[in-house]
Amino acid sequence: MSSYSLTPRMRPLSARKSAVLSVLDVGTSKVACLIARLMPAEASDTLRGRTHRCRILGIGHQRSRGIKAGMVVDMDEAENAIRMAVDAAERMAGVQVESVIVNLSGGRLGSELYHAKIGVGGKAVADYDIHRVLEAAASRTERQGRAVLHSLPTGFSLDSTRGIRDPKGMIGHDLGTDMHVVSCETSAARNLMLAIERCHLDIEAMVATPYAAGLSALVDDEAEIGTALVDMGGGTTTIGVFAGGHLTHIDAVAVGGNHVTMDIARGLTIRLSDAERLKTLYGSCIASPSDERETISVAQVGEDGDHPIHMPKSHLVRIIRPRVEEILELVRDRLQAAGFGPQAGRRLVLTGGAAQLTGMPEAARRIISNQVRVGRPLGIQGLPESAKSPAFSAAVGLLIYPQVAGIEHFEPRRKAIMQSTGTDGYMSRMGRWLRESF
Repeated sequence: MSSYSLTPRMRPLSARKSAVLSVLDVGTSKVACLIARLMPAEASDTLRGRTHRCRILGIGHQRSRGIKAGMVVDMDEAENAIRMAVDAAERMAGVQVESVIVNLSGGRLGSELYHAKIGVGGKAVADYDIHRVLEAAASRTERQGRAVLHSLPTGFSLDSTRGIRDPKGMIGHDLGTDMHVVSCETSAARNLMLAIERCHLDIEAMVATPYAAGLSALVDDEAEIGTALVDMGGGTTTIGVFAGGHLTHIDAVAVGGNHVTMDIARGLTIRLSDAERLKTLYGSCIASPSDERETISVAQVGEDGDHPIHMPKSHLVRIIRPRVEEILELVRDRLQAAGFGPQAGRRLVLTGGAAQLTGMPEAARRIISNQVRVGRPLGIQGLPESAKSPAFSAAVGLLIYPQVAGIEHFEPRRKAIMQSTGTDGYMSRMGRWLRESF
């Protein structure tokens, strides 16, 4: 089966039309559904690439179940969590959700770069030539067992001139393009799609989590000058490198905030729910002089019920710190292995729920980069206070994705349709083709 027939392709949003969109963030620790109205807006210097203003109409979030390391491990539980989150958002917005844009954190997200070149015979480059070279690059991106999520042209070359944004009208002999392709394991994408389809929802597009988080949390020239965005979720930590205004690299490690909670539960022999509470209220990954004096109450589990004991806060910090350092060192090593050490050295933006842990920016400054900030979802109206946190960066980014979906270029739909034998039936593809063409 062609990997291209697996994940759906988003139709770009018309810059002149309003629309109501629904998005679904299915994570290891929470499932969130946002419903928003997008209205055409003037171009902004701060938040580039956005064509619409977003106003949140409804929001629903639920503790995640049946998801581990960003992948579905229990179909029934995942389906129930999705249903409850969508139901809460529908009731708040007073609209019925029929289709969603969803993000993906698991399934070994990865990047590959492809280059293609065609001859244009010394004439001015036309739209047809640009389309031809993009098609040549897209046709080489298929790999067994991998589903393509994004296919992003990062620049053009004409003869010996590189880094051209738009070659249309320029004269040369050889037109080349660089294509950044983001893919994941087919089974991870397929199972997530199945869990959502079981809730009687269509999937409009699937977006890699760090790309979505970057769309909502990066400002001004951050994507231009080179920034590494690290989305620290419950079960996965995903990395997106942005440079020259494009997403240029993606990676993921299957360690996240839940692993810190597990360490606390094991180290103090307490319940997971108590460990999560301690982490949220008192947790820190940097030591402070008052930690020895400050005591915390811990309910340890025994044969005859819980025994509350008091211990210095420093004991909790000693459990949290090694795990946080391990996660940040993994991120640093992955960035360096991919040749992006200097980019991360320039600027690092932390998003995701685990980025809220006290001392996280300081720890990241020490291990990865001296320029660190915590990224929150920006430029969105109607977000409740609880959703203005880094934990909602990816969910909000899914609302921005349709505004930039038009820059992606995939292998011709015609070929994908002929090869497709997936869940997408012939009649629904025919209906889609009629809707898109006329």
